[in-house]
Amino acid sequence: MDTLCVYILKCSDDSYYTGVTNDIQRRLFEHNAVEDRKSYLFSRRPFQLVFCEYFPTPAQAIDFEKKIKGWTRKKKEALIKRDWEKLKELAKCNNLTSHIYK
Repeated sequence: MDTLCVYILKCSDDSYYTGVTNDIQRRLFEHNAVEDRKSYLFSRRPFQLVFCEYFPTPAQAIDFEKKIKGWTRKKKEALIKRDWEKLKELAKCNNLTSHIYK
């Protein structure tokens, strides 16, 4: 089975778009060619590919894409920069209900 790529685009409005594909070049072309005004990327073009990581199985890629979509902007930016220490720090739970306060 083909490997899948999880990617992040930085949009012209400074937002991030996360997706998964088996052909990044084709997918970028499709995003640029979109004519549906309701599409997230329609009014946010041009965009820039800022992160791309390949996974050996579709399940791993899809799971990672879902995780990223739930992350804060700061966590996404740490991932884009591949700043693993910052990413670990941002992943810590600091809520008052956290086990570290019990």
